[in-house]
Amino acid sequence: MYQKDRAISCDSVTDEEWRTRCDLAALYRLLAHFHMTDLIDTHISARIPGEHEHFLINRYGVLFHEMRASDLIKVDREGHVVGAEANSNSVNKAGFNIHSAIHTARVDVACIVHTHTAAGIAVSAQEEGLLPISQHALKFYNRLGYHDYEGIALNRSEQQRLVNDLGPHMAMILRNHGLLAVGRTIPEAFNQIYFLERACQAQVQAVAGGRELRYPLEHVRELTAQQSADEIDQNLDVLAWTAALRLITNTESDFRS
Repeated sequence: MYQKDRAISCDSVTDEEWRTRCDLAALYRLLAHFHMTDLIDTHISARIPGEHEHFLINRYGVLFHEMRASDLIKVDREGHVVGAEANSNSVNKAGFNIHSAIHTARVDVACIVHTHTAAGIAVSAQEEGLLPISQHALKFYNRLGYHDYEGIALNRSEQQRLVNDLGPHMAMILRNHGLLAVGRTIPEAFNQIYFLERACQAQVQAVAGGRELRYPLEHVRELTAQQSADEIDQNLDVLAWTAALRLITNTESDFRS
């Protein structure tokens, strides 16, 4: 299924790395399909299996809907390009600053997604944060970090605060900025960002309705969050991922190239 592209099919690219490249390129295209892009800004990164210090991230300037496995760049945790596949200008090092901090601190994290969607930014700017008013939002009940805005993420000193604010969670709202989600696998990261985005969309519309909001009881909120976690343990995220791939497999340019 994931045949190597001639442009980078060298001895340094293992079968495991190529599969990760294909899955990560697919995730980029799925975010484009679901309108979670911001031109060339925002990024998704993935840890290369068997290479703890090496990660894949997009070639800077390639739009999400056109991303291919061969467009991804291997970097170290400082954002420096590894190998001769691209020059140093191919990666937005500032964009990798957030990812580097989390990848370094959370060895359980294989993939990190960061978005700037209208709904995500809107909720990030609301004082109450994500409200427990929808089934999608309850997936993150008591399981969501918040990080205060400190300007464009150029300052390395911000990294530890990012890590602390994410804590053990799989998702975080970056105040006045956007959304962030992580996963132990690429399908899990997709699951987290998809439902967080949908929860924000629902909240924006509910608040805009101007009517009093209804909140589930406390024990129902916690129950729903646990049920959502159980779905991941049952690999339902993989089932959804496999189905979602069918949305992008008939495009003119194959993400697996």
